[in-house]
Amino acid sequence: MKTYQYPCLGAIIGDTVGSIYEFENIKTTDFPFFSRKSDYTDDTIMTIAVADWLANTDRSQNALEERLVDWAEHNPCPMGGYGESFRRWLFLPEALRDFDKSGETIKTGASKRHPYNSYGNGSAMRASACGWAAKSLDETLDLAKQSAEITHNHPEGIKGAQAVAAAIFLSRIGETKENIRDYIETGFGYDLHHTCDEIRLDYDWESSCQGTVPPAIIAWLDSVDFESAIRLAISLGGDSDTLACITGSIAQAYYDEIPDYIVERMFSLLPKEFLQIMKDLHNKVQ
Repeated sequence: MKTYQYPCLGAIIGDTVGSIYEFENIKTTDFPFFSRKSDYTDDTIMTIAVADWLANTDRSQNALEERLVDWAEHNPCPMGGYGESFRRWLFLPEALRDFDKSGETIKTGASKRHPYNSYGNGSAMRASACGWAAKSLDETLDLAKQSAEITHNHPEGIKGAQAVAAAIFLSRIGETKENIRDYIETGFGYDLHHTCDEIRLDYDWESSCQGTVPPAIIAWLDSVDFESAIRLAISLGGDSDTLACITGSIAQAYYDEIPDYIVERMFSLLPKEFLQIMKDLHNKVQ
């Protein structure tokens, strides 16, 4: 089966390769692609949860919540771990704060799970399935918005998810890098006219969408193939697994080719149910 028949595989590879560098950044592209410690993280689990949601007929917000919670409950302590606010949303919704439209806390002790005004990069790292499932750019943007706003309803959180999903969809339909860059810059206000060499100099830990999505896209823009895209993303430092997850998701769609040795190693690390969800999504959208 060709790798494009496994939607989100590029995202999962990027997450796994970046996993060991998340807290031990490496500012070079010269590193072992996999090590004995390489493993998927929460980024992969939530990517699979969104893919599972989109592979089924019920695409309601209730169904999405069920998928996110169910996959998290079955994978409570992944490598890297779930972020503090998202962990509360998943496992302790009664500890969530309620916000008004300005983002100010109005009370604590929520009656049910609800968005918590986040603009963290979690919305962008789990959005890749939206770019694979959609049949139009408008549908891509809508699915990405839905996948984000259930938790990350801050405009930047939604924008990050939409930008990633749009880049994947546009890559799938054969748009050039230049056209995709122009669309992302115009539509989302990201400055993508930098290089990885420039970013790498002073890039540090960054967990926001606005600080993660642009450099992740630039790593893909600077790349020449799938492997070089992942290497460039990780070489920037920062939140390495999430950066590479986003970059890998776009690179898979654009290059439509992943080296066999990478695919085989990744398959050996993934539970069969993860692979089945990717196959189900592929079959659903054909």
